[in-house]
Amino acid sequence: MADEIATLISSVGLTPEAFIAFCVIAILVVGAVVVIITSRPILDIYPYLNPSARVRARKGRLFTEKQISEIVETNDVGEVENYLKGVPEYADALDDYPLDKALDVQRANTYDFIARVAPKEVKKPFVVMSKKTDINNIKSLLTAKEVGLTAEETKELLVPCGSLYDELESLVDAESVTDIVTSLDSTEYATALEDALPKYEETKMVLSLESALDKFYLSNLLRSSDVPSDENKQIIFSYVGTQVDIDNLKLIIRAKEDGLDYDTIAPYMLEDGYQLREWKLKDLMESPDVTNVISGLDGTKYSEALTDAIPLYNETGSIYVFEKALDVYLVNYAKSLSSKKPLGVGPIIGYLSQKENEIKNLKIISRAKREEGFPNSKIMEMLI
Repeated sequence: MADEIATLISSVGLTPEAFIAFCVIAILVVGAVVVIITSRPILDIYPYLNPSARVRARKGRLFTEKQISEIVETNDVGEVENYLKGVPEYADALDDYPLDKALDVQRANTYDFIARVAPKEVKKPFVVMSKKTDINNIKSLLTAKEVGLTAEETKELLVPCGSLYDELESLVDAESVTDIVTSLDSTEYATALEDALPKYEETKMVLSLESALDKFYLSNLLRSSDVPSDENKQIIFSYVGTQVDIDNLKLIIRAKEDGLDYDTIAPYMLEDGYQLREWKLKDLMESPDVTNVISGLDGTKYSEALTDAIPLYNETGSIYVFEKALDVYLVNYAKSLSSKKPLGVGPIIGYLSQKENEIKNLKIISRAKREEGFPNSKIMEMLI
């Protein structure tokens, strides 16, 4: 047998030593391929291990349904605040700020935390989301100036977080809305605000400026999620796109409730949605009323959630039922995405969505507790 192998080696022009070297190289190449194939899943998971662990630790501190019920059962807003002071997650902010601002600070800190820990490949969308704090502060500044609040009153409206806080705080003494817009010419929001300024000067309503900021934010959010190249990016792309669609739908529903036509709505819309593409959004904007907007969503993933809310809308006449239905849909959708990639971006999306929802519910409770005799059963109905 050995002689036959030696003869075969000689027939192909190789010495025994060269043949052995060839075999060693072949084994190394095959081994390298096997290592790459088997280690690829580990390499995909590795960037998410630390962020997932940190997020899960925070997720364990989210309020349970029982705790939310306990907060609802408090007698007034003072008791709500005292309850939250017993929770380390909120205690520090409540030591420095009144309840509503403390909740805004907690939300801003959550955005900042997620933007910092998210792996590089999916970081961009979370960085954009963290800029909500700056945008909300700009809106507060513009509104305060429009209604004539003092510098001290205006400062109280600003959330002391975000990359622009110091700059915005220095503008509380600005003479006018126009002065604020021109003072922000070095920021990323300059073009959006300056383009909307003529409309403001014509109407003297800051709505045009606020809408320009919303449109700028949603546009950046949609662009921040790359065309999906793997499952993690597909999940974040779906989550971001769904947020954009929901914000577009809320705008259309509010506009139709106010009887606005297509030409009035269109400038404020982000035409390039996710599932709701430009042609569908145009159809919805041309609908004669709210009910027709809902029926126009047949065949989309938003249809069932909104259709189920129509009887309550007919009963109450309030579009809040549709806005709540969309908020509930987004929370449930985020939960479904979080379970799709438990060793990837899933836990990050799940935690962020649940934390946003927790703070939103706490704001609903705190506002209701300021109204004497507001029934707890009604508060429970309002929660998302």
